[in-house]
Amino acid sequence: MPHDINLISTIAASLGLAMVLGFAAAKLRIPPLVGYLLAGVLIGPYTPGFVADIGLATQLAEIGVMLLMFGVGLHFSLGDLMAVKRVAVPGAIVQMLVATMLGMALATWWGWSFGAGLVFGIALSVASTVVLLKALEARGQLESTNGRIAVGWLVVEDLVMVIALVMLPPLAFLLGGDTPANTAGAEDANVWGVLAVTLLKVAAFVALMLVIGRKLFPRILWMVAAVGSRELFTLCVIAAALGIAFGAAALFGVSFALGAFFAGMVLRESPLSQRAAEESLPLRDAFSVLFFVSVGMLFDWHVLAAEPLKVLGVVAVIMLGKTLAAIALVLLFRYPLNTALTVGVSLAQIGEFSFILIGLGVGLKVVPPEGQSLVLAGALISIALNAALFRAIAPVQAWVRARSFLARRLERNDDPLAALPMETPAAYLHGQVVIVGYGRVGRRIGETLAARGVFFVVLEQQRELVETLRAEGVNAVCGDAVEPLALVQAHVARAAALVIATADIRQVRKMVETARTLNPGIEVLIRVDSGPNSEEEAALLEDEHAGTVFLAEREIAARMTEHVLARLTPAIKI
Repeated sequence: MPHDINLISTIAASLGLAMVLGFAAAKLRIPPLVGYLLAGVLIGPYTPGFVADIGLATQLAEIGVMLLMFGVGLHFSLGDLMAVKRVAVPGAIVQMLVATMLGMALATWWGWSFGAGLVFGIALSVASTVVLLKALEARGQLESTNGRIAVGWLVVEDLVMVIALVMLPPLAFLLGGDTPANTAGAEDANVWGVLAVTLLKVAAFVALMLVIGRKLFPRILWMVAAVGSRELFTLCVIAAALGIAFGAAALFGVSFALGAFFAGMVLRESPLSQRAAEESLPLRDAFSVLFFVSVGMLFDWHVLAAEPLKVLGVVAVIMLGKTLAAIALVLLFRYPLNTALTVGVSLAQIGEFSFILIGLGVGLKVVPPEGQSLVLAGALISIALNAALFRAIAPVQAWVRARSFLARRLERNDDPLAALPMETPAAYLHGQVVIVGYGRVGRRIGETLAARGVFFVVLEQQRELVETLRAEGVNAVCGDAVEPLALVQAHVARAAALVIATADIRQVRKMVETARTLNPGIEVLIRVDSGPNSEEEAALLEDEHAGTVFLAEREIAARMTEHVLARLTPAIKI
């Protein structure tokens, strides 16, 4: 019986070729995302051989966008953002403004219109959520201070891009593009009225989701989970993501992306949000791959040969302009050079939001089709080189610190949080416990020690947290425990114990070496998070006599605290 197999052939070719090229990219130590984009190039209309159905691929890409944004919403934490708001919010906004202006300057030089330059610049200003999270996770930095700042920064960028996606269709006519079909005839006289109606619809949708959705959908998820069927639970999660996204578009006229983002946000309110993220991950990953493949299909690779200088300019904005702006801003907020370099490198690429925005701009005829190919070329090159930039952080940091007095001064610059106040009681400077990292584990240790009358000092990189701790009466120092000066300011030379409670243990050996140089008899406790190589890492640290190692299982904070209390007898109560 004859039947159309375009859908099957498109999915099979997309996933099969993406698997092969993604695997090849991973073996070359570059993100598999590059392989997915190249797979799209090979089955696209600009290369010979098999050409997939681009119409079907576009619809599959829409599902990929919805599930991508649903994943972003599931992981969006207002608390995490607020913890680093003083650097992430102004930093992300200023960095996006710098990158947007650089992109507009390029577009103006090429003779593009103001509207085209604006959309093009915004597309270059935002980093890829997928690339950044995977890069930080691969290096064990996702839960570190550097990781939290980078992720918070990216959350602000994502929120700005969501607003841009909502605002672009009603503003397209003013920017030199087409008026959307549902506002045809509005033109000049009514364009502001159309914009006002759009904003009212968006506000109504957001209010509905925050007031009703955040209570209703978590309850539905809980009811389905109580049935005990895994496939039904997964179906509920995916149905919520796609259903809310489609309903938002059909009833409120907002984008699929915004609807899916809020679907993830409201489901995050459920205690089952972690399970929802895990259960939906395979399907989200599969459709995300189809999204990147479909984006690659739109890439006209001839732009690399026809316009090499334009491509070079785009890459320079992404990898130099954005990065240098972010590094400068983080340093101005008095964070260490390592944090500045990590955040800067994390943002030195573009990805899914850039593709979505530039595709919308081309569809509305605000941006010329060439802009889409230039953005895709910049994405391919920047993502491919991003891993190399991460590997360069340590040598660049050592080189800059050794040769630049200004860099060293910017890190400290008479920072009042970099040392304990002069009026700190002597009990906190002798025989105390130094806690490195005051996250979930470090805080529980500190609270228990305080209740038992043991004096302690916190050494933490996150400035906002140090300010909060000092306001609560906790003695805290802002600094990187890898740096000898930071440990000196925490008075580790006369401390009884050093508790390394940070999730990032890549530099733990350097911390221990410095602490033992300053205080040979200090007791050292080390937290190691559960992971693929955690047991081997823990055994290696114990064999090196680095300290007593605790694997991050349940009640790790309690076990570490008990160990400290067993070794110390507080002479003075707090």
